[in-house]
Amino acid sequence: MKVGSELMLDVLGSTVTRRDARSYLSRFRSEKPKGRSPNERHDDVGVNLGNLYLPVRAVEQNPVFRQGPGETQTVNETPEQLHTALVKIRRPQAIDNPTLQGVCLTLVQLVRLGMSSVVVLDCGNDEQRNSLNLRRLAMEQADRIAASIDQYGGPGARCLYNALASSLEDEPFPSSVKVQSGTCISNRNLLLNPLRRGIIPVVIPTTFVRNDQRLVHIPADEAILALTREFAGVRTGLAEETDPQEIAGKIQQTQKEISLDRIILLDPLGGIPSTDGQCRPRVFINLEQDYESIRSGILSVGRSDTQSVSSGNLPTSKGPASKVFTSSFGEVGKYDRAFAPLTGVPTTGGHHLSNLALLRDCLAMLPPSSSGLVTTPGNAANANRRPVDSGLAPGVGTRRQRNPLIHNLLTDKPVSSSSLPSDRAKGSTSPTTFIKRGMPVSIIPDPRVHPWTPPSKSNPSISLSDPRIDLPRLIHLIEDSFSRRLDVQHYLSRIEGRIAGIIIAGEYEGGALLTWESPCHATGQWPLVPYLDKFAVLKRSQGSGGVADILFKAMVKDCLPSGVCWRSRRDNPANKWYFERARGTWKLPGSSWTMFWTTEAVQVGQKGRDWLLRDYESVCRGVVPSWADAGGKERGVD
Repeated sequence: MKVGSELMLDVLGSTVTRRDARSYLSRFRSEKPKGRSPNERHDDVGVNLGNLYLPVRAVEQNPVFRQGPGETQTVNETPEQLHTALVKIRRPQAIDNPTLQGVCLTLVQLVRLGMSSVVVLDCGNDEQRNSLNLRRLAMEQADRIAASIDQYGGPGARCLYNALASSLEDEPFPSSVKVQSGTCISNRNLLLNPLRRGIIPVVIPTTFVRNDQRLVHIPADEAILALTREFAGVRTGLAEETDPQEIAGKIQQTQKEISLDRIILLDPLGGIPSTDGQCRPRVFINLEQDYESIRSGILSVGRSDTQSVSSGNLPTSKGPASKVFTSSFGEVGKYDRAFAPLTGVPTTGGHHLSNLALLRDCLAMLPPSSSGLVTTPGNAANANRRPVDSGLAPGVGTRRQRNPLIHNLLTDKPVSSSSLPSDRAKGSTSPTTFIKRGMPVSIIPDPRVHPWTPPSKSNPSISLSDPRIDLPRLIHLIEDSFSRRLDVQHYLSRIEGRIAGIIIAGEYEGGALLTWESPCHATGQWPLVPYLDKFAVLKRSQGSGGVADILFKAMVKDCLPSGVCWRSRRDNPANKWYFERARGTWKLPGSSWTMFWTTEAVQVGQKGRDWLLRDYESVCRGVVPSWADAGGKERGVD
């Protein structure tokens, strides 16, 4: 198989935007030359670059007048920062050879794109196997994976049987994160030296117990946490340092050497499941906002079927757990009996909880730019698969599937957006979940306590003078997003008494302000229209971090699930994003506005609810802008 051509197809199939490409190049572009001789060929990248890196012959062979001894040309020996991913493969012994070869091909491609990988094997903790048998099984699978990687040429892989050791310090720091434990890295150069040469280390989760001089098989999650602590600079022994500046200096030095960008979990169960009845994996998880609710949802589904089992009734295909947690693989777990798929093989929500907790603990030690990915080995191996639709004409194939690992490396985004309607999500069938530490989301008022309803005497509208709202930062957010200066006094007077609520992402990195508007033709008790007045994201956060998706999802799912309308100028660059998420659109005749709405079953020309469409049109035509300047390049909702 030609690795270069397969890689090119995957890169082209990722439909990377210009912004994504610029972001990828800024993160992975080499700023310092590696410690190479200037005449050394760069064959280890897997691509024949010819004379690209060789000095220009006309310059090299041109005589130069020099006095004194000749100087030897040297190249900066300062090593580049290593961009690294930790990859945990669960149950490799159950993965067939073609799938495993596809996974290894993807890992090789990631290295060629600038992301080194450290593979950790999770062969399970079956009580029927003792530590010695588990260790032998892990070594067999490590050799199998290394051989699969080696067949694609290049530096290949190296099995590490003694990368981990037991720590002499068992007491953790007083922290909500697992900063320390009984496992540490025995010698970090065992990892860094192969990584710098493009070699993929395959780590067997065994640790050397120093007290009684023996090897012990440990859970793979503990090995992942130990590697994360090492690469994050939070190494065992820092607690002995009394000078905080010295500790910070050591951590910063480690982070300059290596950047742990991804935690990738290849699990037969796939991504973290949605428990809202949609029976598909979650596309994106913002841990700051979603962790507790997702954990509670998985536990509640488990308890519901556990109670059914305890009463003597086995869960059926109509049970909530059997719809959510289905897989062709099974493991012993806390909720094993509660999750039985149609195949009859028991699965467990406990593994999903374990994956979620592992990523939370790892990402808490890493920079906000780091992220996690949970998918199946088969999905990670689709680099060398091209499905053919039997319903098509002979020789006609379907579009090549996106490889979630490569797509995520190039874009730092999930395969499909989490704010898309479920029937439009391109990757809705992909068992992949993209996870970030993310940012908190503040919704004022909280719709769980005070649902967003039109203002009345008993339910007055909130004001931007509310102490929970930082008005100067909100104004800066709007002006930065729209590249325009806001007429603050006019704007405040226009929305006074109309505010439905406000959604703030992070430290005012994004925000949505919604109002209740009255149609121009309204009389008496005519219903007010929910209107998205401002939707703004700081320029530095546009296109990355999922800020816009977080805001939009909170608006349509938590705040106004019945629907909301808004308008945008026809030349707004953000309109493509709005078109994908709106349930309906209409270019208002005789104006420069395009109207959008998320309300179900409302279409232009449709009878029965045409009054609602007229209300939307009246509001979108009637809202008076509040800008202090005459122009600007808008990237939000006006």
